Amino acid sequence: MDSRNVMYMVYGFSAVWIILFGYLILLVAREKSLNGELDRVKRMMEEERQKK
Repeated sequence: MDSRNVMYMVYGFSAVWIILFGYLILLVAREKSLNGELDRVKRMMEEERQKK
């Protein structure tokens, strides 16, 4: 294989890993946001139960 082709392959794999890592960070951030929202809804429901 030509060394130039190997470099393109390395660049391609690097780009894929960077994209996957960024997507993983995005998923973790969304999961934290959803957990916070779920906790807020649970607290609201508990407050409504206590009022009754």
